[in-house]
Amino acid sequence: MVKKLLASTLLFVGFLCAAYAQDIVQTKQYPTNYFRYPLDLPPATAGSFAELRPNHFHSGLDFRTNQRDGYPVHAAADGFVSRLRVQFGGFGNAIYITHPNGYTTVYGHLQSFSPEIAKLVHDYQVQSKCDIVDFNLLPLQMPVIKGQVVALSGHTGGVAGPHLHFEIRDTQTEQTINPSLFGLTIPDNKPPILGTACIYRFTGAPFNEKTNRELLPVVGANGHYRLLKPHLITVNGDVGFGISAYDENNTSVNHNGVYSIELKVDGKTVFTFAAERFAFDQTHAINAYIDFPEFLNSGRFIQKCFILPGSKITLYPQSINRGVVSFTDDSVHNIEYVVKDIAGNASTLSFKVKSQSKVAHFIQAYKALGTLFHYDKDNQYSTDKMKVNILAGNLYDDVDLIFTTLPKKPGAFSATYKFGDRYTSINDSYDLWIKPDSNIGRYANKAVIVNNGVCEGGVYEDGYIKCQPKSFGEFYIKLDTVPPHISPVNIQNGANMAGKRAIFMRMSDNLSGIKTYLGYIDGQWVLMAWDFKSKVLSYTFDDSLSHGKHTFELTVTDQKDNSSTYKADFYR
Repeated sequence: MVKKLLASTLLFVGFLCAAYAQDIVQTKQYPTNYFRYPLDLPPATAGSFAELRPNHFHSGLDFRTNQRDGYPVHAAADGFVSRLRVQFGGFGNAIYITHPNGYTTVYGHLQSFSPEIAKLVHDYQVQSKCDIVDFNLLPLQMPVIKGQVVALSGHTGGVAGPHLHFEIRDTQTEQTINPSLFGLTIPDNKPPILGTACIYRFTGAPFNEKTNRELLPVVGANGHYRLLKPHLITVNGDVGFGISAYDENNTSVNHNGVYSIELKVDGKTVFTFAAERFAFDQTHAINAYIDFPEFLNSGRFIQKCFILPGSKITLYPQSINRGVVSFTDDSVHNIEYVVKDIAGNASTLSFKVKSQSKVAHFIQAYKALGTLFHYDKDNQYSTDKMKVNILAGNLYDDVDLIFTTLPKKPGAFSATYKFGDRYTSINDSYDLWIKPDSNIGRYANKAVIVNNGVCEGGVYEDGYIKCQPKSFGEFYIKLDTVPPHISPVNIQNGANMAGKRAIFMRMSDNLSGIKTYLGYIDGQWVLMAWDFKSKVLSYTFDDSLSHGKHTFELTVTDQKDNSSTYKADFYR
């Protein structure tokens, strides 16, 4: 038996609760007869809770709507509308309903709101002179009862096709919780499907793209899996394990996320992942959970069964030594994965490893090639031209950052500063300051910091341009003095718009991005709506516009206050 396991006590009492008449891992019980399904359709999903997505865990269930918009969306229980949101991208049109039992339900990608809710949204848009709004309501302002129609389903925001995104959140903490734990289940008798296993051999260095990996192809079906080429695998010292897996249910062939993964060594559980609940400020920690470098190189989601020291997310209910296993004897050990879906269907994979007490190579203390940034400390680096500050808790592991100054790029107002690479992910933004060339002069307020061609924003502060990037790369200063571009789609000066339902426009910006867009007809502000998928800006005519000649005007301003205006007369 592995020595660390002999010395460890498995603190896993209370984590196993009955669900679907089978044991699944959860830390508490939830009311299973309180909420109803939000649609009057046979429950079918296109996305599961905590499903692996690029840069985030999926935060709810995606209910299918037969590839159509317009199905009535019902309040899942009594409560009140506590928040309304119209978002460019993301959830699009969304409703939040707070319930007296301590939970809040969320309904996203809506085609439209009920008339009473739509009026609240429209009034707030007029007040703020913007179609993108996000505001809270008082408890008595918009009460709802269980089953009340609050919206129609759609596909607004950052989605490809029609469906309803549905969440249940803890009202107090705002953590999102797996809706299936509340009894909103999907027919499922299919066990998860396992793909590739992986062994990671650590040498005292932080985890990164250079960590030794051994990928092990897996074959099998119906819950029983084995290695494609069974063999006795040699290990010594600290070792980690990983597995790729997905799930299907009876309603679709979508590759959904699994609910739980348990890693066992000689029958003892050393690591557990469970898709029970998580906080939104933790969702980027998916890049600490998966093998992020492997994902970038191959697109494969290897789910690491060990926890990076700086990763803090509630999807790990249990582990021993963060799931890192120390092999120091000369014995054969059994490794077993138990992977379950939310219905309790299980798939297993077992194989053997041969431990060696004599380490094949001498492991020296890790020595950084550049500047070692620590995951548990505030980290600073500065020269006379640039400064970096990354706070404690923002890194998932120690990171060896090599800072390099590269030649100035054409049109830049600083040298290029390179540090880190795309394989290193962080949880949130950090502070970066770059000193511009002395000839920037009166254009300092037009300066932004660019990372590999992508604008990171920027403000002038104490002689520096400051931004808050969320990744590493190659940074330099550019100026944004070019106003946004406006293109009419179906209007021109003197156009007859009598048979048109709306005015359509396109707009774009070359660098810093669009900040505001203001439309006017005959000098009076009108509500413009910007569609995420088509990138078309529109004004829909209403009955208040009289027949005859009118003047339409659109002013678009970017983040650096460069503006363009389009103006045209039209007839109605």
